[in-house]
Amino acid sequence: MPSILSRAAFGAAFLLLPLAAHAARFDEGMWLFSHPPTQQIKARYGFELTPQWLEHVQKSCVRVSTGGSGSIVSADGLVMTNHHVASDILEKLSSKERNLLELGFFAKEPKDEERCPDLHLDVLWSIDDVTERVESAATGLSTAEAGAARRKAMTAIEDEAKQANGLHCEVVTLYQGGRYHLYQYKRYTDVRLVYAPESQIAFYGGDNDNFEYPRFCLDVTFFRIYENDQPLKPQHFLKWSEKGSAADELVFVAGHPGSTQRLNTVAHLQYLRDTFVPAALMRLMRQEVWLQTFSGKSSEHARVAKGDLFSVQNSRKVYVGRLAALLDPQIFAAKQAEEDALRAAIEKNLEWKSKWGDAWDQIARAELTAAEIYRRYAAIGGPSLNLNADLARFAMLIVRMSSELAKPSSERLREFGDAALEQVRSDLASPAPIYPDLEVMRLESALSYLAETFGASDPIVVAALAGKSARARAEECILGTELRDVEKRKALAEAGAEAITASNDPLIVLVRTLDPHARALRKRMEDEVVSVERQAYAKISAARFAVQGESVYPDATFTLRLTYGAVKGYQDGGKPIAPFTSFAGLYAKASERSGEPAYALPKSWAEVREKLALSTTEFNFVSTTDIIGGNSGSPVINRAGEVVGLIFDGNIQSLVGNYAYSETQARSVSVDSRALIAALEQVYGAERIVRELRGGPRR
Repeated sequence: MPSILSRAAFGAAFLLLPLAAHAARFDEGMWLFSHPPTQQIKARYGFELTPQWLEHVQKSCVRVSTGGSGSIVSADGLVMTNHHVASDILEKLSSKERNLLELGFFAKEPKDEERCPDLHLDVLWSIDDVTERVESAATGLSTAEAGAARRKAMTAIEDEAKQANGLHCEVVTLYQGGRYHLYQYKRYTDVRLVYAPESQIAFYGGDNDNFEYPRFCLDVTFFRIYENDQPLKPQHFLKWSEKGSAADELVFVAGHPGSTQRLNTVAHLQYLRDTFVPAALMRLMRQEVWLQTFSGKSSEHARVAKGDLFSVQNSRKVYVGRLAALLDPQIFAAKQAEEDALRAAIEKNLEWKSKWGDAWDQIARAELTAAEIYRRYAAIGGPSLNLNADLARFAMLIVRMSSELAKPSSERLREFGDAALEQVRSDLASPAPIYPDLEVMRLESALSYLAETFGASDPIVVAALAGKSARARAEECILGTELRDVEKRKALAEAGAEAITASNDPLIVLVRTLDPHARALRKRMEDEVVSVERQAYAKISAARFAVQGESVYPDATFTLRLTYGAVKGYQDGGKPIAPFTSFAGLYAKASERSGEPAYALPKSWAEVREKLALSTTEFNFVSTTDIIGGNSGSPVINRAGEVVGLIFDGNIQSLVGNYAYSETQARSVSVDSRALIAALEQVYGAERIVRELRGGPRR
């Protein structure tokens, strides 16, 4: 893996760049569809966003439950996303005899499209500001009480909205507590697989090339939404561009960036630098070793662990980049200067100082508490008591649901409110395959980490291990549980609190043992850290709006955002990097790296080399659009709202994007629409998909 830290002048480009707390300039920003950057785009590119354009794009995009983005691209509900976003589903549809990740998939006829387990797609239908209602519930209360009151109000709003219209409803916290918006989604649960290439070309270059550029990846999968057992006839979908994009052309990305911390205070960033990110990185490295060891035991072990290993390796690279950014003194100097300027403006106004002046110190105290709690909180599985294994997650849902359902909806943990219960029950009914060997390894790893963190003599560890080694306890719980049986799982979930208390199922017993301790740590984190942050950041947001106006975008929250920029190359180490790669470059790289498994071409590509227009077919390209994890699978669209590409990655310089934006070198990486059509038609013979993308009938 190339060292991110060794990149020359990694942070130098950021010293003079605006950070997100300032009014955004250049192509910076992950903008709300309800507050788009209309003036900035018109001033820089001469293009005016209209309400009609925005609504069409908004309702053509989907949020993918596996953690990515996508878009509806045909009149018959065809959905495009990344192969790596779909990989979890491809794994679940695979078997030892039919490995879809390795072989790829194409439904030659509509009847061959395969229903996908545990997958739903959400289309954002409406946005409402509910800030006043959420904040009014917290008036006059202590910080911890106010936090609890806000959570209750958010659950009540979601329950009422879902009961009124049947949509999936979420109250989203924006500006870390400055605003609360109700997002209502159309949720589609009948989703079927149409096409996926081999992972060898979807993730060409493997971990070596991840977050690198130039790239040569066909990172795409197509699903189809069904409604009442028929293909969806969507009100909105994106048309396809045969021309693709051109250098310096304005493009947009509409997707669901997962999480950023650009509006954090310096004290909050210091906590991330000194505690959270290093701990997360060490956990990822630990998991990577466990998974590599497990994968090395057999080809079947490698197959069932491949998705986990890819996810961990990808996250590990992300966190290495984040830590590099947080350790860059120039970035911190810029953040400190920005914070000092805002605080100085507040200090000059006595009214502002009285209302908002103490917010930064409140956050600093909260982060000291977070640093004290975090290691134990993370080791016990965080807010959801995550013990790595799927079966352990089912046990957690069953145990917690049994106690939560006895309470009014607004009094429950947020994820068990009435509006969320449909998803909980759907999760418990998952038909996805369970691999006992992998589950044992996952749980053993989690129990070992718990013991390493708490200490072997800690009463919680002693109770969890029940006098056994981590391996023996994991085997006892996984091999002895009845939760592998879907019907028994569902029956136990509905049996009620008495049945859960009486259950001797070893996995239920383990979760029942740990749950009170996990809840106590969660409550302390919510009361002493999160509630303080929400209240203090609401003050900082008000201060920022007063000083800078409302041309400030909120941090990412895995909700739909619009970004914009230009197709543009960059300089790396004094060397110009062209914006586009081509099919010719793919074959040249395969020749150059011959003998290395990560660069071997799939048979399907090796056989058609002479048929392809190698030098004139653009493959991947980069743009200045501002993206982060969660944007994977987002469509890249032109002024006409047509698809010109498919986001699948960022370059190595973009990893600082969690905390700051750079137009100089940071780039998003996409598959070109021309490459997608050429591959479907000339490599895979998927003419029926090509006809559909071009607006023809589905056959």
